[in-house]
Amino acid sequence: MIPRSDRMAKVHSDIRGPLYEEALRMQKHGEKVLKLNTGNPASFGFELPDSVRFALSRHIDEAVPYCDMRGMPFARDVICTYHIGRGITGIMPDDIFICNGVSEAASMAMTALVCTGDEILMPSPCYSLWSNNAYICAGKPVFYRCDPENHWNPDPEDIAGKVTERTKAIVVINPNNPTGAVYSRETLLAIVDIARKNHLVLIADEIYDRLVMDGIHHDSLAALAPDVPCITFNGLSKSHIICGFRCGWMVFSGPREELREVKDAVTQLASMRLCGNALTQLVIPAALVDSESTRAMLVPGGRLYEQRRATTEVLSQIEGVSFEMNHAAFYLFPRIDEKIYDFEDGHDFAMQFLHDKHVLVIPGAGFDWTEDIRVRIVMLPDAPRLARAMEDMGDFLEKHKR
Repeated sequence: MIPRSDRMAKVHSDIRGPLYEEALRMQKHGEKVLKLNTGNPASFGFELPDSVRFALSRHIDEAVPYCDMRGMPFARDVICTYHIGRGITGIMPDDIFICNGVSEAASMAMTALVCTGDEILMPSPCYSLWSNNAYICAGKPVFYRCDPENHWNPDPEDIAGKVTERTKAIVVINPNNPTGAVYSRETLLAIVDIARKNHLVLIADEIYDRLVMDGIHHDSLAALAPDVPCITFNGLSKSHIICGFRCGWMVFSGPREELREVKDAVTQLASMRLCGNALTQLVIPAALVDSESTRAMLVPGGRLYEQRRATTEVLSQIEGVSFEMNHAAFYLFPRIDEKIYDFEDGHDFAMQFLHDKHVLVIPGAGFDWTEDIRVRIVMLPDAPRLARAMEDMGDFLEKHKR
């Protein structure tokens, strides 16, 4: 047998890992499974906005040839304007690279940035895209703690205490996946100060910045750090229901000379893959102008708002289940009290729940969280279906009391 690369040893893709494979096996044998493992709105009946549909149909012929390796100029112009409007200063369209989703953008940026043995500070819990890319690049993810008792804000003291001579960057996922938290300005400024003092790169994953609820304000990290090298990641997959379009980008900001070599390396990688999906780029201007279709999901009566209400109203009545309310995206990260219930760990809970109630959720370990038993619930099915699933969880837990 030919061995695989040793850089894959710690890579884990739990969202589409063993639990997901088991769900597929069950479906193959005729069992229905409610898959709450991945944030894929269109699979639950969310529709493509008319603005996106019209832009695609009207300009489709423009996407036939290869485009600029960084992305179509008119699309980068609009992205640049969007981020200037979010408070990022000193950027130009050539500081932007349009990619096949934030996943490709993250891979390209980490490949360009991370040297063998470099340490990258990342949140726990963390979306595994970031830790996996560190492993693949022969770097080392070092996890700092986000505090569930402080609305899941990162602990700046913990971050500062984990900086070493090998630390190269700090990843900040805000709004956060898997918690749905929106970090406070105070916390973000503290993180910026740590990066500034230690000459670190800030990596800001902000793809959910348009899916913020409850009147909460979201601060773009780069806007708070004009003097610190920063790479900001964003895209349209969630806010405009086009996950399959693979539409993401990255923005370089801060002192130009600081990230010049990294940006040159990203340019090399962009050249290797010729260009991002050109069809996708046609819709970027229309989508970023169309904020109303997104906002309508987030207010009372909107789907994301009502689905959150349906989920949390049932969960709040189940003994031994606690959670911090999400204020963005469509994720909840509740705790299952191990003193009350007899599960070995989160994977044990999730696998038994899948077999018993045919509902798929992902345990906290899939997001590099091991302090207690938690699962990520994706709140995308319609409200009645989510309420039933949470009632099923209550029935399931009742059978597993110690």
